[in-house]
Amino acid sequence: MLVPLVDISNQQLSVDFIKSLDLIGEIILRIPDFSDTSLLTQFLEKHQLDTYWLFSVKEIVPDDIENIIQFLDQGAQKVIIPVSKILTNDYTFALPADRLAVSLNSRDLCDEELIKKLAGLVSGYLVTDVELKSISGNFFQDLNNFIQNVQKNTILSGSIAKVGIILQETNNIKYSSDLVQQLSTISADLVVPIKYLTLDSDNNLLNVADALTCTLKSDRPDGLFITVVVDERGVALGVVYSSAESVREALKTRTGVYQSRKRGLWHKGATSGSVQELKKIEVDCDGDTLKFTVKQFGTGFCHLNTRTCFGESKGLIALEETLQNRKISAPSGSYTQRLFQNPDLLHSKIMEEADELRSATTKDNIAWETADLLYFALVKCVANDVSLTDVEAHLDKRAKKITRRPGNAKPQWDISSKKTTETDNNAKDKQTPVNIQCKSDTIKMQKFKLSEIDSIKRTSLLKRPIINSDDIMARVRPIVNDVRNKGDTALIEYTAKFDKVQLNTPVISAPFPPEAMALDDVTRCAIDKAYENIYKFHDAQYDRSTLVVETMPGVVCSRFSRPIERVGLYVPGGTAVLPSTALMLGIPAKVAGCKEIIIASPPRKDGTVVPEVLYVAHKVGASKVLLAGGAQAIAALAYGTESVPKVDKICGPGNQYVTAAKMLAQNDSSAMIAIDMPAGPSEILVIADNSSIPKYVASDLLSQAEHGTDSQVVLISVSLTPEHLANIEREIHEQASRLPRVDIVRESISKSFILQVNNIKEALEFSNDYSPEHLILHMDEAEKLVDGVKNAGSVFVGAYSPESCGDYASGTNHTLPTYGYARMYSGVNTLTFLKHITAQKLTKQGLKDLGHTVMRLAEIEGLEAHRNAVHVRIHDIEND
Repeated sequence: MLVPLVDISNQQLSVDFIKSLDLIGEIILRIPDFSDTSLLTQFLEKHQLDTYWLFSVKEIVPDDIENIIQFLDQGAQKVIIPVSKILTNDYTFALPADRLAVSLNSRDLCDEELIKKLAGLVSGYLVTDVELKSISGNFFQDLNNFIQNVQKNTILSGSIAKVGIILQETNNIKYSSDLVQQLSTISADLVVPIKYLTLDSDNNLLNVADALTCTLKSDRPDGLFITVVVDERGVALGVVYSSAESVREALKTRTGVYQSRKRGLWHKGATSGSVQELKKIEVDCDGDTLKFTVKQFGTGFCHLNTRTCFGESKGLIALEETLQNRKISAPSGSYTQRLFQNPDLLHSKIMEEADELRSATTKDNIAWETADLLYFALVKCVANDVSLTDVEAHLDKRAKKITRRPGNAKPQWDISSKKTTETDNNAKDKQTPVNIQCKSDTIKMQKFKLSEIDSIKRTSLLKRPIINSDDIMARVRPIVNDVRNKGDTALIEYTAKFDKVQLNTPVISAPFPPEAMALDDVTRCAIDKAYENIYKFHDAQYDRSTLVVETMPGVVCSRFSRPIERVGLYVPGGTAVLPSTALMLGIPAKVAGCKEIIIASPPRKDGTVVPEVLYVAHKVGASKVLLAGGAQAIAALAYGTESVPKVDKICGPGNQYVTAAKMLAQNDSSAMIAIDMPAGPSEILVIADNSSIPKYVASDLLSQAEHGTDSQVVLISVSLTPEHLANIEREIHEQASRLPRVDIVRESISKSFILQVNNIKEALEFSNDYSPEHLILHMDEAEKLVDGVKNAGSVFVGAYSPESCGDYASGTNHTLPTYGYARMYSGVNTLTFLKHITAQKLTKQGLKDLGHTVMRLAEIEGLEAHRNAVHVRIHDIEND
């Protein structure tokens, strides 16, 4: 393998070149001496290296030990010390073997006694005076024997020592990949000064990528190398292939570049936006597999728009993703939102869980309390833009420290000192009963019997959580005013602030570039099928005929529809992929014939739109996509900016800030804007009897519970046997425990309830009073109950009609009234994007017959001009 050698006194070193070299493994830094730390500190501040060794030009003296320890504590992987100094024991007593390497000359290679003495003292060897011409002679065999002896003496320690050689510099010295490959056959590394290396094509210099790939083996006819791609935490994202060409490109661009077996060079994310920042390239022990460590952006690595090719994230990674999403779109009033917005509450929970962990004794209890503490600690991290990768980087840095803290507790936490001061008076305190609240592992809903609760309790069960909008409005109003006054400038500023994306322009105009909406066949077919069903159902809703009624002879009234000309559709996004919302809003707008459709959706971290959403925007005929989210996007649609046309109506779901901005704009008469409906937390009500299938019932309840901690989930059990109800409860727990969003489900389910009633009549009465967003009827002949449904956003009839189908592809719309608004609002439909205009035409005789009625009513109301408009015509008719 290749090991670059960098002289840090060279002030002309390229930052980008050093970054690329850092990707392939260790770098040896040649420093003037260990007594002056300033030059190395400045170099490391400029070049953030991952793994490096230190090799001093000047002779090392015992006084350098303190600085050497400091360098190792700061992250140096090893220091290289001359063999003469190692054997004096001045250094080895203070420095661990795994952080020490020894420099020696070629004559030392045959000294077996020396090798035995060095075993256990060092973990790296650097031969510094090798002549190029000697490598093809006896030296190569001596080096091979030396390496075998070194490995034989170190293998017992469970480690493998690294051995490198430095060639003597001559005027005509030339490094080659052949030399790297030759040395690799005996497990030796070639140390090459950086001035002889390049990332480009130069016959006089050694190409870094060629030096890396020349040692690789491939058993494939096409010569490609298997490449495992992992994230910064070592989690596998997928398996691809690399070639010498793709590795060269990857190192030059420091991005994920691979070799497609069908399409050639593959720049990951170039079309989808899911780009990768390359962090490290490593070769496995057998030399036949590469590992690329990357920072993944966008929707993820897999073509199915998942983070990995191996399923959903789990554990801390899944929790981090959930919290990052919640930071952006936590439901109003939810527990998570309060944690993000109230540092004192979060501080209290961290202290509470730390204390509970301290008191835990059993294995399960310790694991439970540790999970709780990690949850709140991760909330703290996400709230302050600290990632798990950042945390692990600090752990790795601490692991490199060779000095150790004494490990004493701070005085306020030192309970051992407090115990020594306890007096006999404490004994009576120990006998005082303590009320310990144990957390149940079971995920279950509350239960009530209708026959056992009074009207006050029944009314309370019908209520949703109270949303205090004053604080949210106070935050939203300045944002709306900013966008209204500053236009695109404010949009770009808020996108940089909230989405951490710097845009040049806040809109993309049609026609949209094909590469920006490129999808795999499976995804495109799924969207197309959903589009077809949703379009068919919404097109059937549109009565394009004109209603004509002759209310009396000579008086004809008519009504006809016209599309709302300009509509804005809000599609939540950023970290989420929500093409279904784009379909549910865009298709009825297209069916209605809206002249201009503008879709607003937050950009991804690379400043692009989710390709699935852009593909839907293309299909529904959107003229522009606004790269913004939150209140700023609503303000742009409501008032218009330099690049965003003002719309007449805004539709679409969003968090509390989006909803507040929609309400604010609707109440501003100068905005001249309409909205679809008020919004609240997602909700579902299931009515089930003994014919229901427990696992289906549980899955439907959980499908809404996972939306957020404030999701409203209700089960009305109609004369269920205790066994049947217990089966449903067991399924809720078992299915919930397997969900990636189990922590959210645990909280929302614990606040949800089961209401036991005696008959269908009681069930429907409660359901109609509750007016749920989603109503599912789990019983035989469920269709017969639909006539009894008076209030609901959408009804799902029977065991094989899961709510998920309505969310995505059955044809009905999933943008529905929540919070009880189903009493007076409909969900989004084709009529949402239409307005109805009436017309009337009266003949002379018709006006003559109706005129006196109109004039009398105008007289009663005191509106003389109204009466006169009829009177002048009646006068002419009667005197004609």
